[in-house]
Amino acid sequence: MSSNIEHWTRANSEFDDADAHERWSENEVSWGLWKTPEAEIGVLGDVSGLDVVELGCGTAYFSAWLARRGARVVGVDPTPVQPATARRMQAEFGLEFPLVEAFAEEVPLPDASLDLVLSEYGASLFADPSRWIPEAHRLLRPGGRLAFIRPSPLLYLCDVEDGRLTEPMRGMNRFEKPGNSDEFVLSDGDLFGLLRGTGFEVENLVEVYAPEGARRHEHYSYTSPEWARKWPAEEIWAARKPA
Repeated sequence: MSSNIEHWTRANSEFDDADAHERWSENEVSWGLWKTPEAEIGVLGDVSGLDVVELGCGTAYFSAWLARRGARVVGVDPTPVQPATARRMQAEFGLEFPLVEAFAEEVPLPDASLDLVLSEYGASLFADPSRWIPEAHRLLRPGGRLAFIRPSPLLYLCDVEDGRLTEPMRGMNRFEKPGNSDEFVLSDGDLFGLLRGTGFEVENLVEVYAPEGARRHEHYSYTSPEWARKWPAEEIWAARKPA
């Protein structure tokens, strides 16, 4: 959607482009706001030799991490400037993989061509789940897996200063933020139902808390470590397309 493209174009110029080198330089695969190590979560497993697509790849540091581990990765993003940053990083780090400008709801890749579809705050937050999750299912081979991280619905229902519930859970879906972005967050029950209804088998749901010593993120300051040590600010989902 145009508002999200505008948002991420601004974000890229304000901080993502400047942060790209640091993220590409990191050796450990990590997830989300608190850089939770994949070694602790264990939702991806061995990716060597797998055909992978990252939906909403941004500057593609996550794709780069997996490519270094032997995956055949394609990064997909609708915002032209972020893949441009990713291409600059590819040249700097000597690591090449395809980057495709497209929306996660309509990916120009063949049916049943992938082993793993993933999203780290890309499609998982900024694309309509009723469209991108069926698209992920289309792209996966039988036995293929979907893994993504998204904000916890609690962030949208609670006052993040004191934890009080302030918004209804029933019917939560699209959150329009004028001048910023449109975000899509279903309740856990509705998301589980969507995954199952699409044909996925849900394998794991990991609630991610802030670790001791965590600091408020410089750019993504919508929650505090103090709040996120009591309530999970993030969720990692893993699902499989039946063989």
